[in-house]
Amino acid sequence: MRSPNFGPRPEGMPITLAIVHSISLPPGEYGSDDVLRLFTNRLDASAHPYFEQIAAQRVSAHFFIRRDGEAVQFVSCDQRAWHAGTSHWRGRDNCNDWSIGIELEGLEGERFEQAQYRALIRLLHALRARYPLTEVIGHEHVAPSRKADPGARFEWPRLARALRNRLATAHALEPTTN
Repeated sequence: MRSPNFGPRPEGMPITLAIVHSISLPPGEYGSDDVLRLFTNRLDASAHPYFEQIAAQRVSAHFFIRRDGEAVQFVSCDQRAWHAGTSHWRGRDNCNDWSIGIELEGLEGERFEQAQYRALIRLLHALRARYPLTEVIGHEHVAPSRKADPGARFEWPRLARALRNRLATAHALEPTTN
């Protein structure tokens, strides 16, 4: 599924960061295609009261991983998806320029499914084989004053073990450190 919400990366910019997000639409409900509609600018504002607030937003991620582990790609990793917004990491602004955005179907404060972790780990291994990724962190780490996803129940130590330390993860970070 293709999103129109992307642009070019700055020339010569290596992709070194993966940012994990969480989303569900409507909030707390799973299994619909509403996230897909949001990322493809087809969300019906009248379908749910919450959608009135977000239907006009032009956002995307490179990938969305459903609760059952199905991964959907919206933007080529060679392009800049619009997922992190105003962001800062390790002295650099505009994290979208050098990151890959991965949305997990879920909400901060809730657990994610085993199938999602398996899909995320497979995806990160594949991305690491193609791009010079060095870190995997959460949206909460690059935009701590406005975002809290994927949240405290995301299993960073599990992800770090599965990646066998080939990528640095946020498991050792305080939630607002950057």
